[in-house]
Amino acid sequence: LGIDFVASPRHADGVIVTGPVTRNLEAAVRRTYEAVPEPRIVIAVGACASSGGIVGQSYASAGGVASVLPVDVFIPGCPPRPEAILFGILVAIGRLEARRGPPRANP
Repeated sequence: LGIDFVASPRHADGVIVTGPVTRNLEAAVRRTYEAVPEPRIVIAVGACASSGGIVGQSYASAGGVASVLPVDVFIPGCPPRPEAILFGILVAIGRLEARRGPPRANP
């Protein structure tokens, strides 16, 4: 699949969020997203990341990641099935490749 874990968001193609965004982490989530170079993708994995889950939006939680970042792919489930996660990642990779455009030929 060409998936690698990297030490810095500056070397990443996107962000995968797996839980609700707490108010304490809201700024850190935004900074992480902004550090990822364009074009970038955001994947919300599971009900908590998609909508805030049972926590929802409250004094302590901003809710789902879509309230903080533009989300490209929502993967439903609590927990989501492994096949759904894989399918969502493949969809996100396809969207990322479409944004990058056709590869340039080497001279």
